[in-house]
Amino acid sequence: MKEIVLVKYGEMALKGLNKKTFEDMLTKNIKRRIKPLGKFVCTSAQSTLYIDPQDEDIDLSEVVERVGKIFGIAALCRACVCEKDFSDICEKSYEYLEDVLGCAKTFKVNAKRSDKAFPMKSPEICMELGGKLLERFPHLTVDVKEPEITVTVEIRDTNAYVHAENIKGAGGLPVGSSGKAMLLLSGGIDSPVAGWMMAKRGVHIAAIHYVSPPYTSERAQLKVEQLCEKLTDWCGGIAFYCVPFTELQEAIKDHCPEEFFTIIMRRLMMEIAQRIAAKDNCLALITGESVGQVASQTMAAIACTDAVCRIPVFRPCIGMDKTEIIEISRKIDTFDISTLPYEDCCTVFTPRHPKVRPRLEDIEKAQNSFDFEPLIQKAVENTEMKTFDISK
Repeated sequence: MKEIVLVKYGEMALKGLNKKTFEDMLTKNIKRRIKPLGKFVCTSAQSTLYIDPQDEDIDLSEVVERVGKIFGIAALCRACVCEKDFSDICEKSYEYLEDVLGCAKTFKVNAKRSDKAFPMKSPEICMELGGKLLERFPHLTVDVKEPEITVTVEIRDTNAYVHAENIKGAGGLPVGSSGKAMLLLSGGIDSPVAGWMMAKRGVHIAAIHYVSPPYTSERAQLKVEQLCEKLTDWCGGIAFYCVPFTELQEAIKDHCPEEFFTIIMRRLMMEIAQRIAAKDNCLALITGESVGQVASQTMAAIACTDAVCRIPVFRPCIGMDKTEIIEISRKIDTFDISTLPYEDCCTVFTPRHPKVRPRLEDIEKAQNSFDFEPLIQKAVENTEMKTFDISK
């Protein structure tokens, strides 16, 4: 009995004349993600992509797990391939659904007949197959409102397909379909979530992180690299930039008022990030900021930070509270890594009484009291890059 994976498109199905571009990108992302598992043939028709394994020993459970994390997919399922003949549909349904229906108490049949030439209409398919399954599994009862199992029969162009489990996909748009952006990735909870949320909108993510040895440890950097590895399951390959930031932070401490330390530091981070972003063809920056969460994330402080930016800054967590952000971090399996006790450079030289309503003119005056440009350029030149690819 042949089994395949059916992938149903999400909102990209509504893209009109651009739909083919999105389909091609989604197909490319899927092929890349499942390539280590074996040989497949991927074809698309009627807003559905068919993943057809060519080797008998391929683990379709692993295929479903990997494909379920690919953005652009509304739902997916494992399905049995049948001839477009009702008797063949019945015979294969008995065998294919034996385990799942054998353990259930209630069920219903749902039919989708996209091939209108098929002699039976959808209500007739539901009624007739439902009756056959009741004969085969007499312990079952029909419940059309809240069944334990919904058996779905899809009559398509070349074949019929039977399945009993529809798995919710990751949603969103295929990664890469909305351009590329640079994520300011700290070791905290918020920034990985921000990167994941933008990847869901089709943005290809690169990441930048700032280190300040000896004030920050090597373990703090390794923690962030672990976060990158986790994000690749959802975001695909990530170029990771590690910026030496010690001299800049020491210069801020020596030449700027303490109450402005954090905001000036973030302005310098943004300046470096957009210079590196330009080299990597990134069109925007991404941060995990949430309004009012800390002193540097008040509206006044964010306005002072944005004043140095020449490209858009996306803040997908901006209106979320910490509980909502933590919920997503648990879903994408970054929470435990983010809460490891290794501090990043944002905690270095933290002011005792930070300015929560800074004025831009005061910040610019304080920053301009010292020429940071040589140190900024040095940091950019000494930035190290490595690539994290999809987990094998």
